[in-house]
Amino acid sequence: MRIRPLIIAAGLLLPLAAAHPAAAATTVYEAEDATLSAASVATNHTGYTGTGFVDYDNAAGGYVQWNVSSAAAGPATLTFRYANGKTTARPMDIAVNGATVATGVSFAGTGTWDTWADKSVSVTLKAGANTVRATGTGADGGPNVDKLTVVSQDGGGGTGPAVPFGSHQFAYASGTLRPTGSQATLDQKVIDYYTKWKSAFIRQNCGNGWYQVISPDADHPYVAEAQGYGMVVVATMAGADPNAKTIFDGMVKWMLAHPSVHNPNLLAAEQDASCKSVDGSDSATDGDLDVALGLLLADRQWGSSGTYNYKDLAVKHINAIKANEVNPTTHLMLLGDWSTAGDSLYYVSRSSDWMIDHFRAFKKATGDSAWDTIRTAHQNLITSQQANYASSTGLLADFVINTNTTPKPASGKVLEDANDGKYWWNACRDPWRIGADAVTSGDSASLASARKINTWVKSKTGGNANSIGVGYSLSGSQISSGSEPAFFAPFAVTAMTDPGSQAWLDALWTKMVNTSFSSNDYYSASIQLQVMILASGNYWLP
Repeated sequence: MRIRPLIIAAGLLLPLAAAHPAAAATTVYEAEDATLSAASVATNHTGYTGTGFVDYDNAAGGYVQWNVSSAAAGPATLTFRYANGKTTARPMDIAVNGATVATGVSFAGTGTWDTWADKSVSVTLKAGANTVRATGTGADGGPNVDKLTVVSQDGGGGTGPAVPFGSHQFAYASGTLRPTGSQATLDQKVIDYYTKWKSAFIRQNCGNGWYQVISPDADHPYVAEAQGYGMVVVATMAGADPNAKTIFDGMVKWMLAHPSVHNPNLLAAEQDASCKSVDGSDSATDGDLDVALGLLLADRQWGSSGTYNYKDLAVKHINAIKANEVNPTTHLMLLGDWSTAGDSLYYVSRSSDWMIDHFRAFKKATGDSAWDTIRTAHQNLITSQQANYASSTGLLADFVINTNTTPKPASGKVLEDANDGKYWWNACRDPWRIGADAVTSGDSASLASARKINTWVKSKTGGNANSIGVGYSLSGSQISSGSEPAFFAPFAVTAMTDPGSQAWLDALWTKMVNTSFSSNDYYSASIQLQVMILASGNYWLP
């Protein structure tokens, strides 16, 4: 039997993507999510979209500034939806990337403040991240602005991403916190980190049009977990990364070329430096869960009529997970498709594989009610493990044994090392995974589990993010000193669930943005990147 090792990785720059015919991509950016100066979010007039509109102060110089992504450099049309209840026009200057491109654009009266109209300006955008600023120039300031619609080139010969990074089309549960600061600033911090992560870990090795995430701090250069992370991240960053679809398709090609020997619709867990599957060519559950979600994200972003039918591949992957990586008796995740009835690890489950939000997405994609049963089984196990074995901390063990009788934390080594029954290098991801469901679904069980962890760690550290150690017993005793993003970053997601944890969330965010990584830090850097995507409000489920 192959024992999947703990991973933790690195390096080489990507070539430029091949040119494609340009096609139109339409993206909507709400004004209330933009950076504001001498302006504020309001809701006192009807007919707006999103959660409100922006009301300029009655003075010249106030502005609304959006972060806008374009998949390719070229012409674009900016359309501002606005209302002006006065009879006189309210002019604005429009600037792109700091340069004024249209002066004194007239935003004429619309009759009432509840009547909305559109005003369009033609501009040129650069590939990647852009800023668009609308500045009121008259003494009365600008009009009320509801949203900005950008029609630009997607650079990929098809429609652009339906959910470009930074568009914030999916609201989190009511009361969810985000780090303090403008939305544009939060988004840019994520883009900056992603750019460094991509340079360090995304490769195009071994030819064949493959793209893959390299993991030098694992026991093999390529592992399924890394590919799953990469597919979710790249699909989510579409719009900010003009090459996202090209990279994603290369990852799909890699996935299809490295099937598990037990089910060809699953991904083999490990590949060597020659890109050949090794150690039995069987699967690892966590990698497959993220691969399936990544395919669903891609279907939503780009549709499934191109080179790959993402939706069909996703459904096949989801069904294969259910058939080969879910214990049919307990409805809990197995460690991989190599674990079968009679195997000594058949009733062992890894807590970091309990991805509740993924199970919700799988149910939606397939209509298969089995995923509700699977989700509930995992939520019940999380709740009972917290109550019975970590009542003061809410922490979960890396591995839970005896899942068919009385589930409990592992006693010593069952798969990886002597800390298998503690909060160690697998379970460190649990606050992120549990919190992801809490903030996206608002589910009461997930919220309670996340808040239990948050209450403990905030108290344990006295609100000092630098005091988070590397590993804990389930009672809260620290295992090792030092500071690792794999351990401190995930707590930011549980902090988001507690209205009283703004300062704590800000401390964790500040620590993340001020922590660098090397080309050997694949594991920690990949976890932190996904936490930053989530904490900034950019995580969504298809």
